[in-house]
Amino acid sequence: MAGSVMGEIFKISTWGESHGSGVGVVVDGCPAGIPLTEEEIQPFLDRRSPGQTRYSTPRREGDKVKILSGVFEGKTTGTPISMMVENTSQRSGDYSEIAQYYRPGHADYTFDAKYGFRDYRGGGRSSGRETIGRVAAGAIAEKVLDQLGIKIIAYTKQIGPYVCREEFVSSENVEKSPLRMPDLERSSEAESYLEQKMKEMDSVGGMIECVISGVPAGVGEPVFGKLDAAFAAGIFSIGAVKGVEIGAGFAVAEKTGSGNNDEFYMDAGGQVKKSTNFAGGILGGISDGDDIIIRAAFKPTPSIFQSQKTVNRQGEDITVQIRGRHDPVIMPRAVVVVEAMAALTLVDRLFVGMTARMDRIRDFYKNI
Repeated sequence: MAGSVMGEIFKISTWGESHGSGVGVVVDGCPAGIPLTEEEIQPFLDRRSPGQTRYSTPRREGDKVKILSGVFEGKTTGTPISMMVENTSQRSGDYSEIAQYYRPGHADYTFDAKYGFRDYRGGGRSSGRETIGRVAAGAIAEKVLDQLGIKIIAYTKQIGPYVCREEFVSSENVEKSPLRMPDLERSSEAESYLEQKMKEMDSVGGMIECVISGVPAGVGEPVFGKLDAAFAAGIFSIGAVKGVEIGAGFAVAEKTGSGNNDEFYMDAGGQVKKSTNFAGGILGGISDGDDIIIRAAFKPTPSIFQSQKTVNRQGEDITVQIRGRHDPVIMPRAVVVVEAMAALTLVDRLFVGMTARMDRIRDFYKNI
């Protein structure tokens, strides 16, 4: 299977299936000398682990990470870092009947069309558990960014019709909401809405917003390596994402040039700044020094308990009712996944960009 590797210099390769022995990731291209322990990675995995609230799957997994290589005496060695999380709560019997039919909204049919074979236990590689490797690698990427003064925050922006009001969004409120929705009043309303949909055996979609601050101007390539294109590719690789926008995003379709252009000015410190940020921190595929703002639209969880029409592998029309343990809403656990993919993308683009200017290459090698 191709397509499990991401990055040019800071590379990750995820592996494992939902109901196999475990899942994990290999990180290649990480600089030596970064302090790193399992205890520093674990909080990131805890944020995506199941069973935290009634709004996530009741599947209970410890999701305890093991660092297998690439770290010695508490620091990265510059060699590939391999990390693993064991699967401990598989109930493959819940999925035995779906071996013969295609679940609506899932990748069952497309896996069969591509490979002629699929791991039907929880979706195999297309399961949300594949994101464990991304999150573990993202924890390392965030340590790199932290040393550069770059910070990332992601949160649930919208659930169904309930949207966070910008003036009530604060980073300290993200973890106060079981939905990771920092406008706590809207979070309460969204919880009531979600409770009703759960009674109806249905699921709900929504949106996650990610804000990256401290990125210097000049990151990204001007043609095929555009920074916004790289972010879009990384975020779109998350299974349930159906739309990505940067800055004003799709709202630019309703704007005029005079209403969309971000005017420049010089601040008191002699730095170029913008009076607005409709561009979302990226111009011409290159960072402009402002906050980078990314939003990702997530589809409703396709595993719902209502009766649905589908076809089986014999080409017959049938009606099915899915069993098992499933999230009624994806966003609360996916917040850290979006954050991880943004961090991984940015670190790789930062490393690629280090070769853009000869004077900086010369200065680097002068100091060796």
